Amino acid sequence: MANTTFTGAVRSENGFQSVTKNETTGAYTVEATYDARPNFRQTVDTSTLNVATAVTTTLTTAQSGTLFSIDGTDNKVVNMPALSTANVGTTYEFLVTTAVGAAKTVTLVLPGAGVSNWFAALADADGAAGYVFDVAGDTLTLPNSTVVGSRIKVVCVSDDGTNSTWQADAISSPIATVA
Repeated sequence: MANTTFTGAVRSENGFQSVTKNETTGAYTVEATYDARPNFRQTVDTSTLNVATAVTTTLTTAQSGTLFSIDGTDNKVVNMPALSTANVGTTYEFLVTTAVGAAKTVTLVLPGAGVSNWFAALADADGAAGYVFDVAGDTLTLPNSTVVGSRIKVVCVSDDGTNSTWQADAISSPIATVA
């Protein structure tokens, strides 16, 4: 189909869809739907990790773009989505709203132990440890005593279904680690 250029406003009563066509089967896959009232606000999840009990959860690509509040009273283990080429571009943000407790941690774990890596830029918010780059390891950890306001933003930059690379920017005190 040819491209169409409009000089005036384009209107629809039923929204718009961005699709891709499978060249083999001819089937269409909806990549994005733009309804009559698009919501450009970021989704904030204040329930999954914002509880005073231990939590282990696996995120999905459908949660991409979500900001997760973290109550660090007890251990939190956050598993990134299973290896899939569909992960590329998936993003999450995390904000510590209750400090990480003594002998507790918050960990972000990549799928496929030993086959995925964080490319992490880790900053110590109080300046004591400075700024560190770490590109070897599949577990990013906020250690005990991580303060309120510490935050992490992650994005999947490559995933071929067998291994993946995720970029992480973390500003925390004490400094986060990758292993």
